[in-house]
Amino acid sequence: MAYVSQELKKSIAPQIKEILKKYNLKGSLGVRHNSTLVLTLTEGKIDFARAYGVDSHKDVNVNIYYVHEHFTGEAKAALVALREALNKGNHDHSDIQSDYFNVGWYVDINIGKWDKEYQVAA
Repeated sequence: MAYVSQELKKSIAPQIKEILKKYNLKGSLGVRHNSTLVLTLTEGKIDFARAYGVDSHKDVNVNIYYVHEHFTGEAKAALVALREALNKGNHDHSDIQSDYFNVGWYVDINIGKWDKEYQVAA
């Protein structure tokens, strides 16, 4: 059963902060329903909408399994580094054919919030 504790979040946070600083991004790390580690990017120099091929950041959805296919350039590099850091120590022994899901925890990366769009810094 997927489970994320506040202690696990605190242990991962320093590496996430380091990556955010490297790519000039601002974001917050949280836990949803004790099963999902959630990173929300709020501001930065990377234009994720352009790298995703859309006009607005409201249209950017990050599928962590397809970052390589959906993003390009620095956006892709940043998301790959963040995904790897968020999954450090995680496991996935799922078998989707038998509808059996066994992960340490789930990971979500959001570009902006539902009520506040991601801001590209000048």
